[in-house]
Amino acid sequence: MINKTVKFSNFEKKVKIIFKNKDLLQQAFIHRSYVNENPSAGLSHNERLEFLGDAVIELIVTDFLYKKYPNYTEGELTALRSALVNAVIISEVAVDVGMNDYLLLSKGEAKDHGKARQYILANTYEAYIGSVYLDQGMSVVNSFVKKTLLLKTDEIVNKKLWRDAKSLVQEKAQEFVNVTPAYKVLHESGPDHDKHFTVGIYFGVNLIAEGKGKSKQEAEQKAAEAALKIKNWLD
Repeated sequence: MINKTVKFSNFEKKVKIIFKNKDLLQQAFIHRSYVNENPSAGLSHNERLEFLGDAVIELIVTDFLYKKYPNYTEGELTALRSALVNAVIISEVAVDVGMNDYLLLSKGEAKDHGKARQYILANTYEAYIGSVYLDQGMSVVNSFVKKTLLLKTDEIVNKKLWRDAKSLVQEKAQEFVNVTPAYKVLHESGPDHDKHFTVGIYFGVNLIAEGKGKSKQEAEQKAAEAALKIKNWLD
């Protein structure tokens, strides 16, 4: 059953992909929470489409990177693909193409605009790719991914965002200031099952930046990313 309150035809016009199966288009935007809150609507959520879309995206991106960077090693290509196919980048692309306006969520999920929404948007993009593949075929999907997600490739390569932040900041610190960065936990909170860490990155005795995460490793990565930006070492 099509949700008549959401005008998916507007989205079709925007991205210039007109579906033959409108139910398949709608399903790409249906979060599990919406189905649970509206059981009588007889709708299916987008998780199977997300599973399919994830595989389709990986193939398209892998093929693109393999051909575009013939001198990159297998490890470099893998790191670059991981930097491109992650929730942060994909959610940004989803916002860029306007998917946020068409999400079908529970009332509770609709109020959350934080990290949870980021993952929902990334999953919706993947589900949409799955639905386009089923409805339109590989050629149309390939074109859409190239016009949206793969546009981010040059930025990621030029700013070396595909490199592990801790490795990159260590390389730059040794090159420019002749020190090896050190990390220190500045704050720790929460119960064992929901810990939150704040980690500082130091050049010698100088605190350069801080990062937060649900593990020490995540917080260290965030601190390293922040240090790279502060030192203007991403360009």
